[in-house]
Amino acid sequence: MSGSLSVVAAEGADAELPECVTDAGSLCARVYDLFGLDWLAANADALIAKPARIVLIVLLAVVVRLLLHRGIRRLTGRTATGAMPTILRPWRNRVRAADPDGLETIAERRTQRAAAISSVLRSFASFVVFGIAVVLVLGELGVNLAPIIASAGVVGVALGFGAQNLVKDFIAGIGIILEDQYGVGDVVDLGEAVGTVEAVGLRITRLRDAHGVVWYVRNGEVLRVGNKSQGFAQVVIDMPVAHDTDLDACKAVMQEVADELYAQPEWAEVLLAEPESLGVEQITAQGVVMRVQVRSTNADQWRVARELRLRLSERFAAEGIRTPNPVLGAGAAPGAPR
Repeated sequence: MSGSLSVVAAEGADAELPECVTDAGSLCARVYDLFGLDWLAANADALIAKPARIVLIVLLAVVVRLLLHRGIRRLTGRTATGAMPTILRPWRNRVRAADPDGLETIAERRTQRAAAISSVLRSFASFVVFGIAVVLVLGELGVNLAPIIASAGVVGVALGFGAQNLVKDFIAGIGIILEDQYGVGDVVDLGEAVGTVEAVGLRITRLRDAHGVVWYVRNGEVLRVGNKSQGFAQVVIDMPVAHDTDLDACKAVMQEVADELYAQPEWAEVLLAEPESLGVEQITAQGVVMRVQVRSTNADQWRVARELRLRLSERFAAEGIRTPNPVLGAGAAPGAPR
């Protein structure tokens, strides 16, 4: 009688065990073998497997993010400390002689640009990696992602219409930084605003004009950029003279004045090439326009232009080369009939 009772008790105990325990290769059976707890074995997937997968996803996301950030830093670091661009090499010695800090300024600007690019790329990489990790974690938790993705699509469309100008400004700002269209300290022409750049952001460019007015320009509204501070500057001087002027002699005088300026040590350091008198540039009803040009460092272009214009005016007066009278006409004397 007692033997039959023990058999019934054993059968009742086996009936209370989770069905997954019978599968020897399952996690449930392994947990039951280790701990002997039927409730833990029955909930092994929810209490052990899912948390373990979530932790693994988070760890992989962190590791991938760190590796991407390291690669981005290394790539941008090589860009910042690499060799000088080929276009600037022919003028390297003259720039160093004219402005010992010139090359350091260029290197500092490249470093700043590389840092800005690195920050943007690292932020984008973090957003993508953690975004994928969040979606995977929600999937492990059993959350239905279809409504979330649909809602995100609707919100994205709404934001796209409402913030399209903002997105446009950011994309344009990234392009400006990546292409190095201009940087802090450059004198640029952005259309209605012309001045010295004081700050370059992903959304706004701030510059100050010659009158001290600060302009804030949205990057998305910059359709064209005229940068007067990259590489070198071409100083062009147009001098109007009367119609009866000996043009060959005037051209020779302009070449002589420019050569004298180029020969002086204090100016030769900022002039990157020998001046060239081009001769007649334009003939108008008032007179003839003569042109001379010289290549200089971008920082000294305005100083060179003022000095060359002053010397040409003084030399024209000494040589008796007349300029056209804007009121009476070319070569006319005051009181003469017109």
